[in-house]
Amino acid sequence: MAKTPDDAAATMIANLPEKTGKAMPAWLKIAARAGLEKHGQLVKFLKEEHGVTHGYANLIAHTFLKSSAMSSSDGDLIEAQYAGPKAELRAIYDKLLAATKKLGKDVEVAPKKAYASLRRSKQFALFQPSTKTRLDVGLNLKGDPTTKRLEASGSFNSMCSHRVRLSSPADVDAELIGWIRAAYDRA
Repeated sequence: MAKTPDDAAATMIANLPEKTGKAMPAWLKIAARAGLEKHGQLVKFLKEEHGVTHGYANLIAHTFLKSSAMSSSDGDLIEAQYAGPKAELRAIYDKLLAATKKLGKDVEVAPKKAYASLRRSKQFALFQPSTKTRLDVGLNLKGDPTTKRLEASGSFNSMCSHRVRLSSPADVDAELIGWIRAAYDRA
């Protein structure tokens, strides 16, 4: 019996050929050809088009998306986020990142295609250039009341409970850093 999540994943990967008819490298090629970038879309595709059970589809999707994200360096992902019309937002991101890294040595920055996830033992914040004039900070502050500035996240990102909209580096102030610290402390 698997003792850790990594052990469980390794067992499932070893069982892929028997249970699905293909080994992980073959499934990764199929996933790449599908051209899907979202986890849920890829899971649905594998289940509906290839008859893969949910557990194996989930494993394949996680493996593919992780390897796909690893193919670009973190710096490349950030550069792409703040390229072109969103270039003006980079100063806000840089100021946010510098302040967040001061919270502790265990702050992990995990850039994705559209945003940067800030993690400790779990995600506590994300920085997303949402429009060419606005960077959104998503925060995990479940249970905290909203204010005019600290909004409920709504449809912005299901991984966050709150959102703060920023339009200039001056918006990175003590109040915002306090909210980020509170989210960090809970992670």
